[in-house]
Amino acid sequence: MEGDLMLGLLLSLVAGPEGGAQFVARELEVGGEIVVTRCGSPAKDFILEVNGGGLVAEDFDGDGHLDLVVVDGSDMEGARAGRAGRPTRLFLGDGAGGFAAAGKAWAMSGGRWAMAGCAGDLNGDGFPDLFLTEWGRNRLYLNDGGRGFVDASLGVLGADGELKPSGLDGERWSTSACLFDYDGDGHLDIAVVNYLGFHLDELRGPGGGCTWKGFDVMCGPEGMIPVHDQILRGAGDGTFRDVSIEIGFHPEAACFGLGVVSLDYDGDGDSDLYISNDSMPNHLWENTGDGHFKEVGMRRGVSHDANGKEQAGMGIACADVDGDGREDLFVTNFSGERNAFYRSSRATGFRERADVSRLGGVSIGRLGWGTALADFDLDGDLDLVVANGHVYPQADRAGTDTSYAQEDQFFRNDGTGRFTEEPLSGHGAGVSRALLAADWDEDGDLDLALIQLDGAVLMLENQAPHGPQNHWLEVRLKGRGGNRFGVGARVALESPGGAQFAEMRTSAGYQAGCAAWLHFGLGTLEELQALVVRWPSGRVQRIEAPALDQRLVIWEAGE
Repeated sequence: MEGDLMLGLLLSLVAGPEGGAQFVARELEVGGEIVVTRCGSPAKDFILEVNGGGLVAEDFDGDGHLDLVVVDGSDMEGARAGRAGRPTRLFLGDGAGGFAAAGKAWAMSGGRWAMAGCAGDLNGDGFPDLFLTEWGRNRLYLNDGGRGFVDASLGVLGADGELKPSGLDGERWSTSACLFDYDGDGHLDIAVVNYLGFHLDELRGPGGGCTWKGFDVMCGPEGMIPVHDQILRGAGDGTFRDVSIEIGFHPEAACFGLGVVSLDYDGDGDSDLYISNDSMPNHLWENTGDGHFKEVGMRRGVSHDANGKEQAGMGIACADVDGDGREDLFVTNFSGERNAFYRSSRATGFRERADVSRLGGVSIGRLGWGTALADFDLDGDLDLVVANGHVYPQADRAGTDTSYAQEDQFFRNDGTGRFTEEPLSGHGAGVSRALLAADWDEDGDLDLALIQLDGAVLMLENQAPHGPQNHWLEVRLKGRGGNRFGVGARVALESPGGAQFAEMRTSAGYQAGCAAWLHFGLGTLEELQALVVRWPSGRVQRIEAPALDQRLVIWEAGE
């Protein structure tokens, strides 16, 4: 490739593949520079410095290839001085695993301290826009027809030339977010997860009375004030209104929110929400179908661990692991706690089955963050990846039974819903945070992007030991009306061997926005009987015998 702009992604090998490793890890290098994110000082004296940055995948320029957004943070010195944080960056994909730095038209100014993002069409023009969460005021960038971003954080120009306020008011510490259409009006809404009140004039660092295993550490979240989450109702033009209180999305007690996914857990055709909370019960928000929500996490068995204890929920993966037509939930937690695996049950809602699935004890010494359930080896069942890394540098001291840098984990599904840990890659231990799965090189299997706290962004190329006998299918939806990418749609595959399904969503759980593509591993299956789409509009569309090993784009049929 010629020219700096087309240099794409030069992959500097971090470590070669170990025997049996699923992925090869390389640092993301663009234009001769390693892409690095920063989040405060290495000492991690304050809780704002430990969450890391975020990732978003989507095709922003409309060339058919997935692009990558890297959300970057700031430092305490700059925050105290009122300086803007490090800018969020867009890298344009070439479909072969390479990326190029986007030009000035795509530049995003630094907010206060950016955290994460998600992408979707928020003004109904057919192009994906970008919503960013911040410690500060959240930001919105509307896509100008695939030519660049327009900063609409304050508002959009109406037909009369007047600025219409965006509705993104106030300054909070927002972490994860997802786009979904909760009221079925065809316009995407935003669920914003908020963490805690972090004020520069009230800081307590190490020595401020906070200890962990006998060591002075940064304070939080316990002892700090949690902040209520929000639902922003979209008008379809890039503006929003906070409707949280009027639709019942407002528990009596706020929680320390970190992760979110949308799902239709009860199969009634509308979008519900699951939120992981740090050191507090997780929330399952059931959409009642009349534009309101009620919290049912404890009733449905997804708020606590198997012993009824609160955990420090971080990342979320959501998928149908056992093929029963209902999605299951995997939640990562703090070191000393088991990660939780809530298996769906038609009778009771969910049951926590991490130990039965061989995913419980293997997580005790780890602190999990981003996670993904996907068929990485294309054998027809879903595997699991977990990103790990502690929050306290003091974890490296003697007697803690854990460590600051930790190895990420890959678990292969044996086809029965039980998992075996295998080597992920040769990149060794790190302090990992957000994780995102996507087929960056368009070879049919899913790769990974990974945020390392205060380090290089890692790209993990899938080296699965599968041959041409294992098949796959990727699905992209093109909806009618404002929900142009079919967010909330259910796609089912019918075959002689059974069925698979997945829901179209925009959040990958913890501080990661996934592209509106669905990926299916098909194993040795030679043909599909049909593909069935249940669109958010309620329309059901059936495609007979779609070909395998392709990226299939489906347009919503008319009346």
